[in-house]
Amino acid sequence: MPVPRLAVSVDLVVLTVREHRLCALRWRRDREPYLGAWSLPGGFIQLDEDLPAAASRLMAERAGLADVRIHLEQLATYGYPDRDPRQRVVSVAYLGLAPDLPASSRAQVLWTAVDDLLHRDRAAFDHRRILCDGMERARAKLEYTSLAAAFCPPEFTVAELRRVYEIVWGTSLDPRNFHRKVTGADRFLIPTERTTTRDGGRPARLYRRGDAEQLRPPMLRPRGRDLG
Repeated sequence: MPVPRLAVSVDLVVLTVREHRLCALRWRRDREPYLGAWSLPGGFIQLDEDLPAAASRLMAERAGLADVRIHLEQLATYGYPDRDPRQRVVSVAYLGLAPDLPASSRAQVLWTAVDDLLHRDRAAFDHRRILCDGMERARAKLEYTSLAAAFCPPEFTVAELRRVYEIVWGTSLDPRNFHRKVTGADRFLIPTERTTTRDGGRPARLYRRGDAEQLRPPMLRPRGRDLG
C-alpha cells in the first residue's frame, strides 16, 4: 500500500492583553483560498526541523515577534481531511501568551480583540475553532496554574493580576475574595519591598511571580455565567 502524502503546518494562537481586552494576532489573507478572511499566523514545517523549532521560527517570520520572551506550548493537532481545500494538511497548533506584546513587524499581522474575531469576521480554514480551543486552554490554565502571571509585567499588583483573570475569563471578580485567594495560594506570589500608585489611590504592594507551577488551592472561575 502506498504511503499517503500530506503536509504538516504549524498555526499560532498568540494572546495578550491590550487596552484591557484579550487580543490575538491575526493574519490578513490577501490571496486565495479565503481571500479577505482572517487566519492565524503560521506556515508549513521544513524537512529538517521539529515542531518546537518550527513554532519558534514562525513566531519570528510570520507573527513578527522575534526575540520576544513568550510562554509557548503545544495546543492540539487538527487533521480532518477537508480542513484545507488545496491539499491534505495536518496542523499542529501552538498557544503563546505574554504581557504587553508589541505590534507585529509584519504589515499583514494585526492585534485584534478576540471577541471581534469570533463574532464579526469571517475566518479561514478551521482557525476559528483553533482560536476557541486556545482561549479555552488559557482560561482553564488560569484555574490550576500560575500562568496568569505570564500576562503581567515582572512586578505587578494584585489588582493588575485580577484584571488579567477578569479579561481572560470575561467576568468580574470580587476584589477582596480574589486578594485572599491569590495571596493564600502556595508560592504563587512573592511580595517585594516596593509599592506603586499606578492603580490610583493608596500605594499598593508589588509582587512577583513565585516558583509554583500548580496553584494550591486552585483559582476556580465563576460558573453559570457567559464567558464569551
